[in-house]
Amino acid sequence: MLKKINVADLRRNMFIHELCGSWMEHPFWRASFLLKDHKDLQILRTCGITEVWIDTEKGLDVAAGQAKEEAEQEINLELDRADDGPVQAQVPLADEVRVAARIVARSKAAVSSMFQEARMGKALNADDAIPLVEEISSSVYRNPGAIVSLVRLKNKDEYTYMHSVAVCALMVALARQLGLNETDTREAGLAGLLHDVGKMMIPDAVLNKPGKLTDDEFTLIKSHPEEGHKLLLEGRNISHSTLDVCLHHHEKVDGSGYPHHLKSEEITLFAKMGAVCDVYDAITSNRPYKAGWDPAESLRKMAEWAKGHFDEPIFQTFVKSVGIYPIGSLVRLESGRLGVVVDQGENSLLTPKVRTFFSTRSGVYIKPELIDLSRPAARDKIVGREDAEKWGIKNVERMWMMPA
Repeated sequence: MLKKINVADLRRNMFIHELCGSWMEHPFWRASFLLKDHKDLQILRTCGITEVWIDTEKGLDVAAGQAKEEAEQEINLELDRADDGPVQAQVPLADEVRVAARIVARSKAAVSSMFQEARMGKALNADDAIPLVEEISSSVYRNPGAIVSLVRLKNKDEYTYMHSVAVCALMVALARQLGLNETDTREAGLAGLLHDVGKMMIPDAVLNKPGKLTDDEFTLIKSHPEEGHKLLLEGRNISHSTLDVCLHHHEKVDGSGYPHHLKSEEITLFAKMGAVCDVYDAITSNRPYKAGWDPAESLRKMAEWAKGHFDEPIFQTFVKSVGIYPIGSLVRLESGRLGVVVDQGENSLLTPKVRTFFSTRSGVYIKPELIDLSRPAARDKIVGREDAEKWGIKNVERMWMMPA
């Protein structure tokens, strides 16, 4: 049963069905949740929201006849007794992949529709995108590797839409690694989702051209940040951060980027984050004019560009968020086996979980084996990344997506 109550009557273990007011008035990236954390309770009581809808079938009800003063005393006692509570355990990758696959399918359809409407002149409303950002964010919190890896497997025909979903997920994962609060994490995700909306103003023949662009075509492509910024200015409930990332995600810290040639100290945190996430997804994805690079190789190349292109602390944090050997990377072990990274290790970026399936010594496929390199019993280690083409291996992705 749904009930509308005053925030003064809220208690822990009530289920928030809806916060009354615009999402911009409160700091929560999700609209409905079980109120378990006493810090969230304090935030709700002080953020300016006066009323909320609760679902009494999913959480506690308001005590019958309870006076406001008694309710507040009970809340204060709860706050005095409460601690931060346990950190939610991460969902196994194999379980989250199934959920993430459905989110990706819905996201593709939603972003495609949203962008096509923008192309036809309909004003964008950020509120329409928030549920999508919440779904993507929830998946990232359960296991960031699942959705981040799935969106990388887009085909070249759906690149523009799925790239936006991918950058949204990468921005949320990076924000989480940076320790940003819920408000900023949601802002980062929304900015990532809308950062490339300006490409709707670029003809498909230029966007998807398989050959080399002419100078005029390249100039047209470079206009998409400003075109997107114009679209968002005409929209509703578009935050400053989203506008900024859209306009400045192609700026470089050495001032050689576009459209305004901003230098390091002139580029905002979110725009620096957007630059890293945008490039990573672009170079790991199949495009009309080139095949995507291996995730680990992509990070190696980005590290070479880092000093002039990216903010180094942001880039280093990004590597932590995806792993030195991201999920899907083909690696060679000291034993001579090839394997694909299927999950990150708990304690070290150098010891992920790897599914081996090929012997470089005999040049043949072997029975797949899942190895957790963080365990002493593994007695093996990664000695480097490998090129699948060198060994005639196709469809590396099927190895990390296969059931445990």
